[in-house]
Amino acid sequence: MHAPAPPNATAGWMTPESHIVIVGGGFSGTMMAVNLHRYGGPRATLLEREPDRLGRGVAYGSAHPGQLLNVRASGMSVFPDDPGHFARWAMAHGEGGTGDFVSRTVYGAYLRETLNEVRASAGARLEVTTGEAVALERTAEGVVVRLADGRGIAADAVVLTPGNLPPHAPPGIDPAALPAELYVDDPWTGDVAAGLSSDDAVLLVGTGLTAIDMALSLDASGFEGRILALSRRGLAPRRHLDGQPPVAGLVDPPELPLSQLVGEVRRAGAAQGWRNAVDALRPVTQRWWARADTATRARFLRHLRPWWDVHRHRLAPAVADRIDAMVAAGRLRFAAGKILSVSADGLLDWRPRHAAESCRTRVRRIVNCTGPQGDVLRTGEPLLRQLIADGMIRPDPLRLGINVDAGSHVIAADGTAQPDLLCVGPMTRGSVWEIVAVPDIRRQCADLGRRLSNAHWIGEGL
Repeated sequence: MHAPAPPNATAGWMTPESHIVIVGGGFSGTMMAVNLHRYGGPRATLLEREPDRLGRGVAYGSAHPGQLLNVRASGMSVFPDDPGHFARWAMAHGEGGTGDFVSRTVYGAYLRETLNEVRASAGARLEVTTGEAVALERTAEGVVVRLADGRGIAADAVVLTPGNLPPHAPPGIDPAALPAELYVDDPWTGDVAAGLSSDDAVLLVGTGLTAIDMALSLDASGFEGRILALSRRGLAPRRHLDGQPPVAGLVDPPELPLSQLVGEVRRAGAAQGWRNAVDALRPVTQRWWARADTATRARFLRHLRPWWDVHRHRLAPAVADRIDAMVAAGRLRFAAGKILSVSADGLLDWRPRHAAESCRTRVRRIVNCTGPQGDVLRTGEPLLRQLIADGMIRPDPLRLGINVDAGSHVIAADGTAQPDLLCVGPMTRGSVWEIVAVPDIRRQCADLGRRLSNAHWIGEGL
């Protein structure tokens, strides 16, 4: 039986002598470590199981040089109060300027350098440890983080930063029935082009940003065969426009039912362009989501999420040009449809959307590009499974991630918020929705860093 969390405690019970363990050293974990030090907060240990991804995570640690950020350099600073920080760094390193879409590998170097500077400044107040957390145990003194190698790290509080969980197996595919050389379940764990020839065909299950990345990876590797990107609606991400001026966002969320809100956005899109209409919602999206009840959120996910994703998360113009060229050459096809079955020898049966007849083709490789999933009840991560079994975490009502309150405190199975267990990053999307992009995560981590440091009074410019 685990000891209860500190009674009636809030983030303010932490002191500079307290110890926080940050589980996960990707972007979110790095931002937590940076902000705890920046605001003079408690001593911290940053725990990461894959040293090569420390400070970068999957998004920036697994990219190749041809993969670009989806946001201009002006929007990618790690500091909310210093929006030009990354653009200045990029210019100083000869990697572009404010309006450029910089390589993801370059951004990963920026994150690693920022973390190293903080480590040098923090000294003993920030320790970086390699290891895999497999369990949390509460004791009378606090929390102990158990590692796979048997070590334990004592803490007063733990911040979970699990990033994005690997995708679930898509409908119509049974991974256990397919050979490893045919089906790639996690697109970030290997070379998707290994062993392919120009006579082969590749199926990308999904048509979003992950599929774009995999198509570019295949192209960069020299693969000259055919690529079919298949999803239920066949929607692909739209492109950014070069030279588009900044859009003045809304100040308050529209007080409209979901159906009327969609109509308003369509009218705004017709008047000023869909990019401006979508961008105007950016400052109020999280507040709109917070006000919406579970039924409204579910309707949004069921009917509008695919459209939101492709309009909201766009491609750098250079990336869009490369994708368009592959489509024009007949090497890449986006299609709407449903997988019916896949045999162990790569025979694929699928039915195009709104069609009565199915199609059959042979593929040499299938790559799961359905994107990160958040249903913690289906995860294979040892730590998350232990926390679920012990009632220390639970899924949010729509199974988008880990249930947290407005202060990033994890909600236990009994519905109570735990002041000594927190979570930031994409796995909190069920509570805030827009939390996958750098601007949103950096703000969430800065806010939590200030609260844990008892620095609520510090102005943004300080």
